[in-house]
This record gives sequence, structure tokens and C-alpha cells, in this order.
Amino acid sequence: MLTIRREEPDDAEAVARVHVHGWQAGYAGFMPDEVLGRLNVVAWAQRRRDVGTADPEHPFTTLLGEMDGLVVGFTTFGPYRRNQDRDDLDPTVGEVVALYVEPAHWGDGTAAALLDAARKGLTERGWAGYRAWVLADNRRARRFCERAGLSPDGERSTYQVPLAGGGPPVGLVELRYTGRLDR
Repeated sequence: MLTIRREEPDDAEAVARVHVHGWQAGYAGFMPDEVLGRLNVVAWAQRRRDVGTADPEHPFTTLLGEMDGLVVGFTTFGPYRRNQDRDDLDPTVGEVVALYVEPAHWGDGTAAALLDAARKGLTERGWAGYRAWVLADNRRARRFCERAGLSPDGERSTYQVPLAGGGPPVGLVELRYTGRLDR
């Protein structure tokens, strides 16, 4: 049975583990193998602690999905980031910034439950609409968004993926999806 709760400071490593596994499985085939191979759970957990994602005063909320006491997914939501900049927030619309699930739990309803919880949180903050950025090559995530009632609105961005050794970054196209919360 899935339970959903808010992230706490001690959850950083469990959330980072889901995040890394989600990237490695979900982005295989279009994100460079070199990037996926060097992902580090400990470093990503420390970054979460440094950013303070579990702080109740943080502008973004992270909810965890747990089964049998193990974190199997998470979602992060809050105000829309103009130009995907966490320091330039638009108070008029919400955003689902992240939604990742352990690959073993893909298709079992965990992602849908987390998205529903995020939408509820966005609605409670007073937003009628929300947005999410999805890598164009991530067909699985795009199908999930479309089944959930989101649709691409024509906005595109390029996510710059840094490579080791100072090589030029790889640019991956992202599509912005939008959805309504007042239905």
C-alpha cells in the first residue's frame, strides 16, 4: 500500500536514490551514458540538504511515496520557475518540478498518486493551472503527462547536460506541458 508524506531532512538519500535510478532508467538511450554512469546518490543527497528541500519554508514542496517503509517515488511542486530559474518565481501559476519513481514501480499507480497529491497541493495554494517540463525524447513521461490531462503548449527549452572533462554540454530539448487544476 502506498502512503504519501512530506519530505523530512533524513529523507535526502532515499529521495536522491529514486532520482538517480529514475534518470538512469528513464533517460537511457538519449542522455549520454557517461552522464548516467557518473550519477552519485551521496552527492545528490548532499545537494538536497544544501538547498533545504525539506525545510517547511522552502517555496517548493516534496512529497514522498512509500511502500513498506521504503521511498519508491517523489514529486516536487511549487510556483512556476520563469526560465527554469528557482530564483525567478511566478506567483500566478504552479509547476510540478519533478516526479520520479523507482523503475520497479513504473506502471503500478505510484506516479499517478504522486501527481494527484501534487495537484492537490498546488490547488491548496490557490493556483488554477500548472506546468511541467518534460524531455522531448522521454516518450514514456510524455505519454504519462498526456494521460493525466496535460498537453504541450508549444514552449521549448534546451537542457544543457554538462560532460566530464570540460567538453561542450549536450543540449536536450524539453517541452512545456500545461494543465488545469480547477476541473
